Formats: sequence, structure tokens, C-alpha cells
Amino acid sequence: MNIKQIILDKLNKRGVIKTADIMRDVNFSRVYVNRFFQELQNEAKIALIGKGRGAKYVLADKEKIQKIKKGLVSIRKKIKNQNLSEDTVLEQIKRDTGIFIGLNKNVDSILNYAFTEMLNNAIEHSQSEEIEIRFKRKKDIIQFEVIDFGIGIFNNIMKERHLKNELEAIQDLLKGKQTTMPREHTGEGIFFTSKIADNFVILSSNKKLTFNNIIEDIFVKDIKYRKGTKIIFVISSDSTTKMEDVFSEYSGDIFEFDRTKVAVRLYKMGDIYISRSQARRIMTGLDKFNLIKLDFKHIYTVGQSFADEIFRVWQSYHPNIKIEVVNTNDNIDFMVKRALGNNRTSENQAKLF
Repeated sequence: MNIKQIILDKLNKRGVIKTADIMRDVNFSRVYVNRFFQELQNEAKIALIGKGRGAKYVLADKEKIQKIKKGLVSIRKKIKNQNLSEDTVLEQIKRDTGIFIGLNKNVDSILNYAFTEMLNNAIEHSQSEEIEIRFKRKKDIIQFEVIDFGIGIFNNIMKERHLKNELEAIQDLLKGKQTTMPREHTGEGIFFTSKIADNFVILSSNKKLTFNNIIEDIFVKDIKYRKGTKIIFVISSDSTTKMEDVFSEYSGDIFEFDRTKVAVRLYKMGDIYISRSQARRIMTGLDKFNLIKLDFKHIYTVGQSFADEIFRVWQSYHPNIKIEVVNTNDNIDFMVKRALGNNRTSENQAKLF
């Protein structure tokens, strides 16, 4: 019995099938049948769309895959908080759904930044064993939720900063650039995420903090006690907000542009570069250039997360853009080379001077 041919014949006839469809025809176990589906995937003859019970197979035709994915506009999953990487989770969502298909570039960039920032916060800060992800697109609205079951953001701030209550923690959070892990983060993730959303909500302990940027107001409300933290981010699919504009309003980065390259003088901020949030903010909008020159004059060190975000994550998405780093010292060179070692794509792109 040629099970692979049965799969292909049924796909040609129906367009979309599930594993169970073939199991009924051949009367073999799911594990055994999945072997043939996997072989056809490895041969690039079929593609898997979706996960779990919603997983479907289609012929490996780009137009058909896009058509099917457009109908998959929501995803919900719980993930073990072990060796978790936020950029990998985001790529899986893009691969398995059509939530990001056809989005304007500014909205796509906003969702990329906000989701990875909020998931990174949950990974690094929450002390939660599991994290729940919800992402959906409905009509002209896109929404994601990041839910953890750990210490809770307001409790964490109260504990680390020796504050009296949740309201003091909220006040501290609203200042921006606050963090409970100052050696690893700058605390800017929530601050900037709250500025680029249409609506941004934090629920934790006995408080609900809402940033409504449509009416430009902030609300605090009492709620039933909630363990951990729930983040809700909402944006219109036709939003005109641009991250570059928001970042430039609150930061002092200095850029010099021409048609093919951009020079970024990091030292003008007079800051220590340690977090993914800083790296994401710096690299926003630079994908239009062929060459990026990062000037580290007066910067004595950078963090592993900062270097990894630029030279592994960002570079892997933009393999044809060259990054040059100048005015570095041994500490910075070490971190850059370590990040390059984790990304074969970028090894021939980045240059040290």
C-alpha cells in the first residue's frame, strides 16, 4: 500500500486534509501515518498549516497555502517557560496562521515589537512555569494577550523597590525606564509598548491598568485578585502610528542618513546598552538601508541580549544588510562575536573595525 500516494491523491481531490482522513482509509495508527506525512513534508511536496486539532495539510503551493492561512486568524497555546525564545514563538505564529498576512508595514512592525517585548517580560520576570499566548485578528482589529501565572508585575515592583502598595507600583511603572532587573533590562519595553497600542491593558493582583491612546487617557480600576499578570494589546489594522515617531519623541538617538547607509551614534544617548528593548528600538526603520554603521564611542560594554537581538535575531531577518561596528573595545567585540557565532547567516555580514 503506497500511503504517500494515497495522501497526494486525496490532497489533489480535496485540497485540504487532516491526518485522521488518511487513518480512516488505511486503518493504521496516527503515529504510523504521520511518518508518511513527515516524509512528504521533507520532500517539499506538502505543507502543514496550523497546530494541534486545527492542523491541516495542503499541497506545497504558495498560493494555496496563503489562501488557507488567511482563514486561520487566531491561535491560543500554553508554553513551558523553559529555554523559551520570544522571536521563535512569534515566527511560529506567523508560520501557522494568517494573522500577519497583508498588514501594513507599520502595523506589522508594531506587533513584532510589542509581542516580543511582552513575552520577553513574562519569560524573564514572571517566575511562571507556563505562559499562555492568545493572538487573533477580527475585522479591523488585531489583539494579543500574554498571560503568566507567576509573581505578578505589581507585586514584583513592590518587592524589589520596597513600595507600600500596588498604586505606588503603578506610579513607578508609569515613569518609564523602570525595571526590577537593572543589570539586564532598562524597563523601556512596557513604556514604549503602552505608547504604540490603541489600547493596552495590564491586569495583576487587584488592579487593572489601562492605556487608551485613542482618547489619550490612563485608567486604574480595582479587580478581583489575579495571580500573575495578563497583558492585552489591541491595535487597528489600519493604524497610522509609526514606531519611529514614538521612539524619536522619547529618545535622543542620533542618526545620519544617506540613500544607502545610516550611521547610528550610540554614544549620544550616554547610556549603557544591555537590553533587547534598546536594540529593537535602535534598529527600527533601518531595514531600508544597505549598510548600517553602529558607532560605540564612549560605550564601555553591551549586554548579551542587546548584541544577540541585533547580530542574530535582526540580522537573520535582514541577511542582505551589512552591519559595521566601529569604536569598539574588547568587551563589546566579545559580545558581538558571541552573537555572530550563534547566527551563521550573519557571519559574513557584520564587520568589526
